[in-house]
Amino acid sequence: MITHDTLDIDVDLRAGALKLLTRPGVVVDTGDLVVNYSGIKARRPADAPVLLRVRITGEIDFGQVVVRPPRRGLGRRRGTA
Repeated sequence: MITHDTLDIDVDLRAGALKLLTRPGVVVDTGDLVVNYSGIKARRPADAPVLLRVRITGEIDFGQVVVRPPRRGLGRRRGTA
């Protein structure tokens, strides 16, 4: 249940990855994140009303930030009908 319109995340990451699985209506802002030899991969959000804004601040060295929706069919087992 979302009770606030903004979630602030402060990171201090060294040689790792931060993965955020989002749903429509969740916007992730990485504008204040300091990246050193790091990358940010964020898919553009679908056109939906903003339900939650996630602000990521802090610093990442030799790491990666990935923002994406969950993969489809993750709960299914292979080989079953």
